[in-house]
Amino acid sequence: MRNAQLPMEGKPRPTGVSLSATRGEFDKLPDRGGNDHIRRLLKRFGLRTSLIRLKVIDALLKAANENRCLGVRGVHSQLLGLDIPLSFLSVREVLKRLCSEGVVTLNPDKSYRLHPSAMAVLEAEE
Repeated sequence: MRNAQLPMEGKPRPTGVSLSATRGEFDKLPDRGGNDHIRRLLKRFGLRTSLIRLKVIDALLKAANENRCLGVRGVHSQLLGLDIPLSFLSVREVLKRLCSEGVVTLNPDKSYRLHPSAMAVLEAEE
């Protein structure tokens, strides 16, 4: 068996992608512009940013723009449609937490929508 830490005397170096060829890729910063308003919303409510919170709030924001509310199943199926593999229970727990923090409101029909104060924060960001 070959030890990768030992020098390979007399043997050609393995070919592959050189480090210098990939440096330009690491110089580029990821574009986060699409979720900055949601990040600021979470920060305003004292919540840490997580991928699932970003996606759940984005789904609720899109539903609000279309004048509709989503239940847990609706949010979950919308995320699955975007190839975001989150469990139903994870989506439910995030919605409950966002509800307890005042970001989201639970309607009598068990659907969720963004709280008016959260909508005001998002609209002020635009």
